[in-house]
Amino acid sequence: MSTVSTSDGWLAAALVPLLALVPVLWRIAYGSPRDRLIGQNLTSLLAGLVLLLAAQGFHRTSYNDVALVVSVLGPTGTLIYGRFLDVLPDSRLVRWTALVGVPATVLPLCVATGPGRAMVKLLLIGALLIAGSVVTSGRGGKGGVTA
Repeated sequence: MSTVSTSDGWLAAALVPLLALVPVLWRIAYGSPRDRLIGQNLTSLLAGLVLLLAAQGFHRTSYNDVALVVSVLGPTGTLIYGRFLDVLPDSRLVRWTALVGVPATVLPLCVATGPGRAMVKLLLIGALLIAGSVVTSGRGGKGGVTA
């Protein structure tokens, strides 16, 4: 009889944002430029969450470093493409995924990690994921990028 370990639980939790990527990638492949920009933004957010959960599940702290890079470069790429398209589309989906999904992921990881440098790193990555997603999810209204 096999037993389920906590690592299996973290990996099962990583499947949620990973499976959420399937419809997002479909929209990126077949959507309008506006939808593709929103999809790119959501993909970097979900990829960051998958990496954080996988780091805990596989006991590989190096995955946290990759999540840190994604949390910085993902919103940067969205802003660059938004500048090329001259639009930063408003996306409540991205905003609410960041405001709900990131704390729901990072806080349990912080509890599992315990106090220390790793916890501070998790909180930093979570803050960057939220801030980047909120900034790049538009401001409502026209949604244009200003110079």
